[in-house]
Amino acid sequence: MIEQEKISLWQQIKEDFSVPKLNDPAFDSNFDIFFNYPGVWAIINYRVANRLYNKGFEKLSRAISGISSFFTKTDIHPAAKIGRRVFLDHAIGVVIGSTSIIEDDVLIYQGVTLGGVSLNKGKRHPTIKSNVVIGSGAKVLGNITIGSNSKIGANSVVVTDVPENSTAVGVPARIIRKDAKKDKLAHNELPDINKEMFKYLIERISILENSVKKEQDCNCDINEKNEVLEKEYNDFIEALIVNKKG
Repeated sequence: MIEQEKISLWQQIKEDFSVPKLNDPAFDSNFDIFFNYPGVWAIINYRVANRLYNKGFEKLSRAISGISSFFTKTDIHPAAKIGRRVFLDHAIGVVIGSTSIIEDDVLIYQGVTLGGVSLNKGKRHPTIKSNVVIGSGAKVLGNITIGSNSKIGANSVVVTDVPENSTAVGVPARIIRKDAKKDKLAHNELPDINKEMFKYLIERISILENSVKKEQDCNCDINEKNEVLEKEYNDFIEALIVNKKG
């Protein structure tokens, strides 16, 4: 739920200054915020530009956004709707489109794009629900919804809805984990989908080649090996399929 209109602009800015302390283990002191957190300044500049945009000062708001983009290397359209305690970690290269909606307590890493896939007017950018984490370089495209408490892996391309409490990775992104509400976004533990598929194909070709030979020549049990491979493949595919009832 977007709550930014419930508090004053000054209260929002004070809250934005406190966000790095909650989200960044490298945070050392408030002094760092002024020089090492362009994402904080990008959000604060957005807050000012968004208030002006909503009051009808569109050209002035776009000018502020342009200046902010130049200094922070972060492009946030003033018409976007961004909730409270949103943190852009490192922030460089982040792009947030005009009809994007970002709810509260969202963590976005550098290089993320919340973009559109259509030139039509209307809602064409993503809706990011509360407590979502979006890994560096990820592209979330179109009028889709990322459910609350979900995680998007680094460099993933998301073009369809992601259910709440899920983890999505890949190009295009696939759901690899459900009910991930308490899980952290540990990229070193995420499976490499392409690697797993190539591994399956290579092993499948090997079995097919051996099957044309005599069993005594290949010195292996083709049927047993095939059953093991099929089980591994089915388990992997099941992990990628979104639970339609979820």
